[in-house]
Amino acid sequence: MSERIQTRVKDGIAWPVGDQSEVDWIIEGTTPDGRITAAIPAIFDAYATLTNHPGVPGRPRDLTLERRQDLALVELLRRHSSNLSWWIGYLDTGASDVVFWDAPKITLYTGWHYVIVLAGPDQAATWRPAPGGQSNWKSTELPELMFPQDRRWLVSFLWDDDWACIGGTEALISDLLHDPALAPNARRVNTQQDATPPGDWPG
Repeated sequence: MSERIQTRVKDGIAWPVGDQSEVDWIIEGTTPDGRITAAIPAIFDAYATLTNHPGVPGRPRDLTLERRQDLALVELLRRHSSNLSWWIGYLDTGASDVVFWDAPKITLYTGWHYVIVLAGPDQAATWRPAPGGQSNWKSTELPELMFPQDRRWLVSFLWDDDWACIGGTEALISDLLHDPALAPNARRVNTQQDATPPGDWPG
């Protein structure tokens, strides 16, 4: 982070707002295509995708199940973070809540703009609840970008995809694939294959 740190206040706390230097490592390691490396640099031990909870065909979306999966993912990431703070990033789509509307934005991927804030799992899980009990522009209420200060893992929801791309340690990906709430929608991938989950179209 640059020497002149900007902050924004929420919940009575001044949270550091990140600048472009915090995501240079992602920019340098990603290439737009159908592989996991469109979102995640090829620097991790293992990779996976996690689709949003599909619910039951023909029935209204079950926001309770979707929320349960979001919280299970946050808890999994918390266990693999060694109590470090997280950079959490909110993608400005024009329709989604970026939480800090007046904060400076960084640019990532193919010219997308994000607000990134140094916070943690509790903030990732609660800062963007679905308004009025309705889902926001995509199933997840989580930030579109999350990684701890030591960059041991990275989670990224691309613009209009309904799945997360995840890179991290083998232990993290193994736990993801065995977590009762997450495993049904999780899939291990490698850096050479098309990462689009079966039944989905790339965004």
